Amino acid sequence: MQIPWQQLAPDTVTAILEEFATREGTDYGHEQYTLAQKVSMLRRQLERGDVAVSFDTQTETCSLISLR
Repeated sequence: MQIPWQQLAPDTVTAILEEFATREGTDYGHEQYTLAQKVSMLRRQLERGDVAVSFDTQTETCSLISLR
């Protein structure tokens, strides 16, 4: 189920972005980025509509999904 990120508390959005950015296997290319930089990149993608927050009711977990 897709969740409109604008309806979530700002701290919740940040927590979702941080959790996603720290997942093993998340690929940011050859560059090394800080957690703050990764979160900033993800936030811009969210604001542009490139990604969305998804909630899986079976596992009760949030993730980001690509909309492109």
